Amino acid sequence: MSGTPIQHRYPDDLSLCYGCGKNNAHGLHIESHWDGERGIARFTPRPEHIALPGYVYGGLLASLVDCHGVATAAAASAGDGEEPQRYVTASLHVDFLRPTPLGPELTLRARVVERRGRKVVVEVEILALDELRARGQVVAAPMPRTMAPG
Repeated sequence: MSGTPIQHRYPDDLSLCYGCGKNNAHGLHIESHWDGERGIARFTPRPEHIALPGYVYGGLLASLVDCHGVATAAAASAGDGEEPQRYVTASLHVDFLRPTPLGPELTLRARVVERRGRKVVVEVEILALDELRARGQVVAAPMPRTMAPG
């Protein structure tokens, strides 16, 4: 994947998210890319992301669905050459389909499936070893002005 990740195009004062904020030293640093039709990301869980020996903690998978889904909504809603507007999570649903092994790189694929006014519905899949492990849906909304810093 080439190019600047979607999350790195957010303003610095809106780049502190634990999941994807480039300015959060302790965060996960999820980096999503937009290919014009879908969001793509890769993430390798670290040993501390353990649930049971050999398997990834489900909360991490939910965080991946959340941040990748919101970034995909932002990218899909931006015009050509336009910086993505910051979106936030209005709803999050995750189905854990089979255990996710700890160690291999995960592939995240996301696509917009619906627009509801200003909200964007995104489906996200997480794969490990080329097998679908989790599927989620994010309803993303433009960040309310009341959440803006300052």
